[in-house]
Amino acid sequence: MDNSTENIGPTAYAFQMIEEETKENILGYNYPEEYQFMVQDHWRSYPAINKYWHYSLALIYTMLFIASITGNGIVIWIFSTSKALRSPSNMFVINLAVFDVMMMLEMPIFVLNSYHHHIVGYQVVCNVYATLGSISGFGGAITNAVIAYDRYKTISCPLDGRVTKSQALALIMMTWMWSLPFTILPAFRVWGKFVPEGFLTTCSFDYLTEDSATRMFVLVCCIWDYFLPIFILCYYYSRLFGAVRTHEKMLREQAKKMNVKSLSNKDDGGASVEIRIAKVAFTIFFLFVCAWTPYAFVTLVGAFGDRSILTPVATMVPAVCAKTVSCIDPWVYAINHPKYRAELTKRLPWLGVREKDPDTASSSSTATSQTQHPTAEA
Repeated sequence: MDNSTENIGPTAYAFQMIEEETKENILGYNYPEEYQFMVQDHWRSYPAINKYWHYSLALIYTMLFIASITGNGIVIWIFSTSKALRSPSNMFVINLAVFDVMMMLEMPIFVLNSYHHHIVGYQVVCNVYATLGSISGFGGAITNAVIAYDRYKTISCPLDGRVTKSQALALIMMTWMWSLPFTILPAFRVWGKFVPEGFLTTCSFDYLTEDSATRMFVLVCCIWDYFLPIFILCYYYSRLFGAVRTHEKMLREQAKKMNVKSLSNKDDGGASVEIRIAKVAFTIFFLFVCAWTPYAFVTLVGAFGDRSILTPVATMVPAVCAKTVSCIDPWVYAINHPKYRAELTKRLPWLGVREKDPDTASSSSTATSQTQHPTAEA
């Protein structure tokens, strides 16, 4: 060890060794010659990613995998096996959970890639990884929009506007069909292609090739996957909120005519229906924006903007955001369902959820009412 090494101390020396090791290679150096075509020139301008970055991200993905499989698995299990929850509307929640589980199937591949610091299996596995992400991403996005439509129909037209089982099945089939065009086209390189990105341990569609076909693909893809679903979400939740406000106003006017305080049920500490719906709608909208805005930003910047800001670390952030949201997405819908909470209490008491069965509570309330207000015959 030379004098300069002795002066900096053992901790600084360790970081210096890591830095020197990283500088020896550029990103993509460990891809064999026959697969160098997979590494785009943009990534070659960065040094190889330190192994501790790979291991840290693999650990994060492992925790997300466990959380998502557990959460989405419970949602699928309870909603599909409980008779009280077998409704057309709840079929969409199950569908969303299935898409999120499909997204989680990428994670074991990613952990293996992170261990080897490159995509194991190269182009074949790259296509598999990106296909899983594309189907689950596109499908999950449009399923959120379908749920917004279903909520609007159910609440604004409760008698004759509810989605039937056959309509729900058709809409679910549509969500899967929606995800196929921009999965099949790049998978077979008809339009666009799947390529490694970021740390070169994940794959997505190409947004860095400088040609008009790639730019047009990115633009259409963002409209299809991001802007259209977000427009549908905003449209139906705004209409739903408007319909609920109109209904609440009518109830207040009717109550005034009848000289009573209110005709509406005010649960949750007096919160109005419109406020509760607004909270759920805002949460869903916020999660959607958190999940897909980073992806939309990165792809649009890669195709049309300043690519210098797209560092390997920066381009790994969108995937983490999307997968984090997929862990909690179905819970937002499910946890607002009293019957689902009651099933959790019954089947998984160790979760700590305490919810009375709505049917039992309703029966008890009716019995109490009858006891307190006996009929004239009694």
